[in-house]
Amino acid sequence: MERKNVITMKGNPLTLLGREVAAGQAAPDFTVVATDLSPVRLSDYKGKVVVLSSVPSLDTPVCDLQTRRFNEEAGKLGSDVVILTISMDLPFAQNRWCGAAGAKQVATVSDYQEADFGTKYGLLIKGLRLLTRSVIVVDKAGIVRYVQIVPEITAEPDYEAALKAVRKLL
Repeated sequence: MERKNVITMKGNPLTLLGREVAAGQAAPDFTVVATDLSPVRLSDYKGKVVVLSSVPSLDTPVCDLQTRRFNEEAGKLGSDVVILTISMDLPFAQNRWCGAAGAKQVATVSDYQEADFGTKYGLLIKGLRLLTRSVIVVDKAGIVRYVQIVPEITAEPDYEAALKAVRKLL
């Protein structure tokens, strides 16, 4: 499924692949890869509030800022909240970035193998095979409660709106 006119990059329209998720629906389970190459599934975090922060690549300035911000906020949210930063970056590059950035509160995971997350959440950019910038909040029961797809992928997300959605679930 293709979705046009949802996002732009530097003003140029891009097409997203996959079905759009909406608040109120069951969050689709997906499999991505941790920095040690082990599989990670959304269902691994049942009973926790999960923030899915997708970025095109950790090696770009805005993605770096987004991940650092959520890393900083994660420490304030408590152990009932898990923040996953998901990109198509190879797990080795993600591990290197985490070490350089000192990011220990967020888990970076890669969708590079199957684009399972990207297609199930409608966030895979056609032609680029990157994920668009978004923030999705899933409650402890596995229901999507908040969806923010950033219209211009070179812009940062609305952190306060996403964090407000998380705090409402605690």
